[in-house]
Amino acid sequence: MTNAEIAKTLREIASLLDMQGVPFKPRAYEKAAHAVKITDLSVEEIYRRDGLKGLTEISGVGAGIAEKIATLIQTGRLPYLEALREKSPVDLARLSLIEGLGPKTINTLHAQIGIRTVEDLERAALAGKIRELPRFGEKSEQKILKGIAFLKSGGRHLLGAVLPLANDIQARLEMVPGVKQVAVAGSIRRRMETVGNADLLVISNDPDRVMDYFVGMPEAIYIHAKGPTQSRIKLSNRMNVDLRVVSEESFGAALCYFTGSKAHNIALREIAIAKQLKLNEYGVFREDRPIAGRTEEEVYAALGLPFIPPELREDAGEIGAALVGALPELIDYHSLRGDLQIQTNWTDGAHSIEEMAAEAKRLGREYIAITDHTKSLTVTKGADEEKLRRQMAAIDALNKKRSGITLLKGAEVNILKDGRLDISNETLAQLDVVGISVHSHFGLPREEMTRRVIRAMKNPHADILFHPTGRRIQRREPVDIDIDAVIQTAKETGTVLEIDAYPDRLDLKDEHIRKAVEAGVKLVIDSDAHHIRHLSHLHFGIGMARRGWAERSDILNTLGRNEFLESLKDGRRNHRRAA
Repeated sequence: MTNAEIAKTLREIASLLDMQGVPFKPRAYEKAAHAVKITDLSVEEIYRRDGLKGLTEISGVGAGIAEKIATLIQTGRLPYLEALREKSPVDLARLSLIEGLGPKTINTLHAQIGIRTVEDLERAALAGKIRELPRFGEKSEQKILKGIAFLKSGGRHLLGAVLPLANDIQARLEMVPGVKQVAVAGSIRRRMETVGNADLLVISNDPDRVMDYFVGMPEAIYIHAKGPTQSRIKLSNRMNVDLRVVSEESFGAALCYFTGSKAHNIALREIAIAKQLKLNEYGVFREDRPIAGRTEEEVYAALGLPFIPPELREDAGEIGAALVGALPELIDYHSLRGDLQIQTNWTDGAHSIEEMAAEAKRLGREYIAITDHTKSLTVTKGADEEKLRRQMAAIDALNKKRSGITLLKGAEVNILKDGRLDISNETLAQLDVVGISVHSHFGLPREEMTRRVIRAMKNPHADILFHPTGRRIQRREPVDIDIDAVIQTAKETGTVLEIDAYPDRLDLKDEHIRKAVEAGVKLVIDSDAHHIRHLSHLHFGIGMARRGWAERSDILNTLGRNEFLESLKDGRRNHRRAA
């Protein structure tokens, strides 16, 4: 059982207890869920090795919760949770996915109008029943309907959740005797932000052995089909995975075909037809004679095209650009030298500044900005001016004793409802990097939200607009904002726009990145790390940048520290603080 599965169970217990009005316990289970989720080691392995004692050594896990985790690991079920569910016969897990619905609100809806499922809620909202309840109203009802529509548009998995799994499956398949080559294809390879299913291709001289291993993997909970060259399974995360065994002669053509996108493949076939060729997953053919197929480069060359990177294959102008030699030289996955959004245990991060710096150095970063939240975000114990000054002094002290990485003094400054920043300009002027972001009043009308963000960007100390649209993929829609006006303001003011690499943000998204690149607006790619594990997320942001046609020169944190600081609005006073 994975840490994520255990944490999900504990979080559901917390929600049910909260819904039933039980004091104190919900917070204990929530803390334990968070501790389990961020634990580096497998909690199941900890238990099997060290028993209950090992579980209680996880921060936030007491003896009672440890016993329940043990039961869950041993039996795969938890009678305590089942009893709580019987007391509250509602689909809390799905209802809680609707933005704005917490356990107590769900309890009110259940008690007053009998809501048990998302379907019940939708029917009641469409009938106008919710607006009649105390403390709800028409706006709440419309927000609920919007949240339901957003939930129903799901069925896909975050790239951040499935890419590591796909890579792990690939690595295991490569160890199967007889396997010569394995590749991940489909939307995972194109680095789409969400993925419907996974596609893998294999070259093997023993296909039966490969298929036996594939359908017998421990994650497989259902076998849709098993054949000599193609099998499909469902994993425990509910995602379907297809495996195809192809010949060496066709591998490149198959990889091109199964990478997609469908629109890109159709456009390639049209080029082939115009050249009196046939293109399919087996190769490129002149009449019935194969002329290309072993590699993707061969396939594209046979069509008169240079190799097109997978991230661009969306029929969004890439073929036209390829035909005239105008494809961008996309930023490389190993290009970033710094990371400009990192939170620590000074606010809502899990680790100290020193721990985050040590891990960033291990990953090869040359500089990082410590950007803890500021005072108006009280839920994170955000820093006021005095706390920021204390943190600056701590960073200066660490820089004196550390080598190999520079810590920049920064903050993630909250944008207030009227567009002012919640930290004084005098204090902001002392920081190396000032990030600004929206963390409240997400529902403002488009004109007001745009005006709010633009006012903040015009602050002379605002260097980077963090996660510009505020979206949380499959959890919260982006704010309603005129992104073109934001990009234009970035160009006019020299404000840098962020590509937040955290897997459920990926904000800016690819479409907006391309607009920024075309406008000549500079970007950074940041991890938004709250845990040392998050520092390795940068490649997700690079994938999004590549989908947005970004080159190395578009991304400021491909520069060295001094060049980066000089590229900010005021050159950070000729980077005197970092020198």
